Amino acid sequence: MLVMGIESSAHTFGVGIVRNGRILANEKSMYRIGTTGMIPAKVAQFHSENASEVMGRALSAAKIGFEDLDGIGYTMGPGMGHCLQVGALSAKTVARMLRIPIAPVNHAVGHIEIVRHLSGMKDPLALYVSGGNSQILKRSDGHFPHYRVLGETFDIGVGNMLDTFARKMKLDPAWGSSVEKKAMGGRYMKMPYTVKGMDFSFTGLLTHSMKQIGHAKDSDICFSLQETAFSMLCEATERALLLTNSKELEVCGGVAQNSRLREMLASIAKEHGARFGSVEKQYDADNGAMIAVVAERMLKKGMDESIGNCGISQRYRADSARLAGA
Repeated sequence: MLVMGIESSAHTFGVGIVRNGRILANEKSMYRIGTTGMIPAKVAQFHSENASEVMGRALSAAKIGFEDLDGIGYTMGPGMGHCLQVGALSAKTVARMLRIPIAPVNHAVGHIEIVRHLSGMKDPLALYVSGGNSQILKRSDGHFPHYRVLGETFDIGVGNMLDTFARKMKLDPAWGSSVEKKAMGGRYMKMPYTVKGMDFSFTGLLTHSMKQIGHAKDSDICFSLQETAFSMLCEATERALLLTNSKELEVCGGVAQNSRLREMLASIAKEHGARFGSVEKQYDADNGAMIAVVAERMLKKGMDESIGNCGISQRYRADSARLAGA
C-alpha cells in the first residue's frame, strides 16, 4: 500500500510517503520563528503557501505521482487550529480528487509509533516530550487498544517551557535546541524541582530561571534549567519503567532530539536491563513520515473516515486514539 501522510500541527508542514512500512520520502518546510515565537495565523499562511511545493518534493523523492497513491493521512490533532486546518484541507483535497481513503491521525501516536517502527520495538514505555506535551505512555488493550497515560505535566510541556525561556533570553531561534547549545560549559545552580509520582510541573522552574537572567551567567542558567527539567522527566520515567516492568524504553517528540536527555534515559534503561530506543533527529522533529506510517496501518485495518467526518481536534489526547496495531 502506498500512503501519503501530512503533518501540520505547528511550525512544520511535513509530507511523508510510505509503502508497506518503508519510508520513501520525508520532506518538510519549517516556519522560521526567530526570537518571537509563533503567531498561528502567520504559520498557517506559511503552510498554505508551501503545501503544494512540499507535496511535490515528496512525490519526486518517492519517484511516484499523485495518481499512484492508495491512501492519505493527516494530523487531526493536537496542535494549533489554524495550522491543523491547512493539513486537513490539503489531505481532504487529495482524497476527494483521487477518490482514495483518508485517515485522521493523532499527533502523539505518530511520534510514538515512528520510533517503535524504526527501532523494531514491540511494547515500549514511551516518554513523549514536545512543545505542547510531556507524557509517559504505555500501550493498553483494555476497552480498546490505546496508549494509556501513566504520567504527564500538570501545566506546560517541557518543549513549551524551553521555548518560552529561549524567547525571554532572546535566543535565535527561540527554541530548545538553542538552550541546549547555550548550556554547554555551564555550571549547575539550584533550581525548583517538582515531581509527584509520575507527574511533573515546569512553570515554577521556568519562572525561577527567567528571574536569573542578568544575575547569573547565561550558560549556567541554561545548563541548570535543562539538567533540572530532564532529571524530573527521568525520575518519573524510571518510576514508570519499574512499575510496569517494561523491558523497552523509548523517547520521542521534538525534545527527544536533545542529546543530554537521550544520554540520561539510556543510562536509566541500561541500569534496569531495558533496551533503549531513539531515532534520527528528523523523525523526532514533527514530520510527515510518522503520520504516513500510522495512516497506512489504520487504512489496512479499515480505519478510514468519510471526508465529511475528517475535521481537526486541537486537544486530541493520545489516550483517546484507537491503535491500529503493528
